[in-house]
Amino acid sequence: MTTSPPRPRRSPDPRDSVPDRHSSTAVRVAVRKIFGSENGSYFLLLGSTIFLVVFGLVMVLSSSSVESFKATDDFFTGFLRQALFALLGIPLMLIAARMPAVFWRKWAGLAMVIALTLQFLVVATALGIDHNGNRNWIDFGSFSFQPSELVKVALVLWLGVIVAKRLEVLDDWRMLVRPIGIVSALAIGLVLVGGDLGTAIILVSIVLGTLFFAGVRLRYLAVPAALMAIAAYVLTFAGGSRLDRIQAWQSGCLSDVDYSGLCWQPLHGWWALASGGVFGVGLGNSKAKWSWLPEADNDFIFAIIGEELGLIGAIVVLALFVVLAFSFIRIIRGSNDPVARITVSAVLTWIIVQAFVNIAVVLGLLPVLGVPLPLISAGGSALVTTLFAIGIVLSYARQPSAAEGSR
Repeated sequence: MTTSPPRPRRSPDPRDSVPDRHSSTAVRVAVRKIFGSENGSYFLLLGSTIFLVVFGLVMVLSSSSVESFKATDDFFTGFLRQALFALLGIPLMLIAARMPAVFWRKWAGLAMVIALTLQFLVVATALGIDHNGNRNWIDFGSFSFQPSELVKVALVLWLGVIVAKRLEVLDDWRMLVRPIGIVSALAIGLVLVGGDLGTAIILVSIVLGTLFFAGVRLRYLAVPAALMAIAAYVLTFAGGSRLDRIQAWQSGCLSDVDYSGLCWQPLHGWWALASGGVFGVGLGNSKAKWSWLPEADNDFIFAIIGEELGLIGAIVVLALFVVLAFSFIRIIRGSNDPVARITVSAVLTWIIVQAFVNIAVVLGLLPVLGVPLPLISAGGSALVTTLFAIGIVLSYARQPSAAEGSR
């Protein structure tokens, strides 16, 4: 009987592993396309934004727990509502970050028309809702929101496109009036008619800040700034709750009448900050949130931060906004697209000025204006629109930088 020699074992073919290698490469490429950026400014802005949102959720849970339990027998009602808006806003931010620059240029005009139309419906129709003396909400049955927040987003997009087209003629003041001055004045006027002085101040800051970053001379900005200041003065001292709040603030809140009236909120905000000391009373241990401080989870959440986390916690919040501003500036300096630079500067002005106004109100440097602390205060309309605006900035951050564009 003959036996055949053993068949030699076939050596492994290197090509057998090619499909796996190609699959892993495809996965890496897909991840890089989602989160890739031309420089670290993208991740710096994204990371600081996510951190502020998470920090805000923690502080909303702490500051709203008592009022939530009083209203619904559930400590987590306010927190869950804010978390729902965060779960809506963060994916919306990431989707906006994936959009090409041409998308924002194409739809900026339509966005402005829609925002102005909704704001007009607030002040001129029965759809508008009064809240704390201001007519700044619109009601669609079970769904309501603030169109003035949409006006901010539309304004930064529209200004980025329009101002970039007029960079060569910014020395001509007539080119600033048509259509920049007219449309901006219409947006600000509609918000002022609704009585929302705080949002109007932010819109004025956006317009002036955008023109300043675009290179408009200061003497051209002085005239519209003076006109807007006069208009705000007239509307403020025409009567109503705004005048009362400003007069109470000017008095220093020293009388017993002021204490039990319009000074109740700022005084308890100051006392909350003072009781926090350097290290705070501890997270969740605020006394002011036990129905002593109105809007503790919204306009005066910085007072709760100072009480529970102390001076150190307050400084950390300020530092986070400095980091946020630094990331915006890096994106502006790294871009070779004038539309991108102007739009990012408008969003920078919006968020940083609004944070400054909110903190200044809590510290007593400004009268109560009803302006939330961006990314931290409770409020769905403000959180979602701010995250969407940051997503627009992230989409511009993905473009080639000026240095790479010159290679």
